[in-house]
Amino acid sequence: MAINVNTVYQTVLLILNNEQRGYMTPNEFNKISTQVQREIFERYFEDLNQQVRVPQTDMDYANRVANIDEKIAEFKTENNQNIPEKTIAGSNPFTVPSELYRLGSFTYEPALGTPVEIQRLTRGDYYNINKSPLTTPTTTFPIYLYEDNNAIVYPSTITGVKEVKMQYVKKPSDVRWGYSIGSLGQYIYDPTIYGANLLNNGGVLTNFTTALAGGIIGSYTPTFVTSNATPGTFAISATVTSATEVTITITDPGSNFVVGDTITINAGQLGATSTGPVIQLTAADFNANSTYGSTNFELHNSEQTEVILNVLLYAGIVIGDPKVVQVAAQQVQRDEVNEKT
Repeated sequence: MAINVNTVYQTVLLILNNEQRGYMTPNEFNKISTQVQREIFERYFEDLNQQVRVPQTDMDYANRVANIDEKIAEFKTENNQNIPEKTIAGSNPFTVPSELYRLGSFTYEPALGTPVEIQRLTRGDYYNINKSPLTTPTTTFPIYLYEDNNAIVYPSTITGVKEVKMQYVKKPSDVRWGYSIGSLGQYIYDPTIYGANLLNNGGVLTNFTTALAGGIIGSYTPTFVTSNATPGTFAISATVTSATEVTITITDPGSNFVVGDTITINAGQLGATSTGPVIQLTAADFNANSTYGSTNFELHNSEQTEVILNVLLYAGIVIGDPKVVQVAAQQVQRDEVNEKT
């Protein structure tokens, strides 16, 4: 279960403001939080290596090896050819998914037959086993070399991406506290889950290619047509302030839109005799080119205190306050000692 990014940000701001230590902007928070998440995530593997060498209790919830593995489990996944970052490319060698952090198991799953795990070897080991007909790789006992982000599988007759599966630990996504700007210049949290190609939920559409005519002042939920054949649940609202002026706000971002798509409001929707307008989507209307859309911390929810303390540690460095750094660093150190002793 993820850690809510807004909970962490508001807690950090509360502590900083309560101590009158300064302020952290959303951009600073996002960059620091991404760094903090990566540091905690990468520490799991060293902690696991350390704990497997120590006798463990068999009491529920007290086994440290099991607890660390549970935290890593948040990032365990398998390739999926329908999701770009999880896609295996090529036809042997196979390019690993772009989100891969550490490769776990690699399996050969023929259309007919039982799936088998592909054994990972070094190039030297491969040369040795390939010398004898008795040990040469077969589809029953395949092997692979992992080099330059590619998996080279033997026998080379294994060529289809649908025949292989990779189970791996993925990299954490960048943390993002998304927001819009309010009428007073304040930051307003946007809880919508970030998607690079997602329209800004609550964003205002401004690129009119055809202006409003015949509008009547008021608020509307107009019907419309889009150049996109499958706009999903896309919905808008409209506030008409004069016969020719209207503000169009996205109330549901829908799906499948791309830059250049158009939205044409039906005649009579903004007043009995109104016509148009036609709005063309621009890059600024999508999350990737705006501040909209949020991404939570992907760490296990037990890490919330650790996350807040580490963000505060960096916050002290950013605002140049050694007291914040010292207090946060001491608490982080105490927690780490308690976890490992």
